[in-house]
Amino acid sequence: MPRIARRTFLAGLGGAALTACTSSSGGSQPPTTPDGFEASGSPSPTPLPPVTVNAANGPVLVPGEPQRVVVLDTDVLDSALTLGVTPVGAALPAADTRFPDYWPASRTAGIRLVGPAGAPDLDAVRALRPDLILSNQARDGDRYEQLRGIAPTVLTQTTGAPWKANFQLHAQALGRVAAAGAFAAAYQKHAGQVVQALSAAKLSGHRVSLVRFVEGGGIRLFGRQSFPGIVLTDAAVGRPDAQNVDQSDFEVPPDQIAKADGDLLLYATYGDPAKAGTDAALASPGWQALGAVKAHRAFPVDDQLWFQGIGYTAANFMLDELQRFLGA
Repeated sequence: MPRIARRTFLAGLGGAALTACTSSSGGSQPPTTPDGFEASGSPSPTPLPPVTVNAANGPVLVPGEPQRVVVLDTDVLDSALTLGVTPVGAALPAADTRFPDYWPASRTAGIRLVGPAGAPDLDAVRALRPDLILSNQARDGDRYEQLRGIAPTVLTQTTGAPWKANFQLHAQALGRVAAAGAFAAAYQKHAGQVVQALSAAKLSGHRVSLVRFVEGGGIRLFGRQSFPGIVLTDAAVGRPDAQNVDQSDFEVPPDQIAKADGDLLLYATYGDPAKAGTDAALASPGWQALGAVKAHRAFPVDDQLWFQGIGYTAANFMLDELQRFLGA
């Protein structure tokens, strides 16, 4: 399935988000249009006063207009770029060697890598002279004191399921609250359009399975309380019984691969496909016996988009891909 043209994203977000993002102040780069290119607009000529953000780690006084932002997980990378802020530094999961390609290279070319998510190089972070650091307690709670010694640090409790609420907190820290509201509203409109399209095509009842092969982590199936699970819920599609649960994800042994079946099966790999078990699983009799596989309804998807994107830009692309995979 070819990559969705970025121009289709325009319909998903709409002009309201563009207007709000262009009129917002704050951030180190101009806002971007929904297809990933820079829009007009610039930071306010008069610096905004500092603001207090009520983060998971307590009240944090942050610059009213942060200019040098470091993000230490993939959700805050999506949030910052969605809101028109290009970070000066970012951490990526250890197995990733490149920034997500659902963003144009022009948006990520100037970002410095500061080590793996969960174990950033603090000297590299310090060298970038950030005025704001964004992450979550699951990744960086144990090094919060060190991070706050470098710059004001805003942490959410975790990532994944609460991605919509986390985005609003990120927007407060970045001084982009109006833009955040517009992007959220535009996403809901986009999701509604997908729901209508699937309903019209009589595809709403199709059960969509989410499978992730993880190097060092086995075969994982994803439930409703996960980032991709919530996007599927927003699209009003069904889930296989084994995955229709209020949890994020769970590991299954290869001999229980039947739990991965669905009317549509979407799978991704984190890390090396051989080490993650993808190659062995796809060649196994159990995988070949799945109804979705026999019906040619099992498709690989981009791990950095579907499982690591964890933000509104990723979610909008996922809605479009879902609609195309289902054939609506």
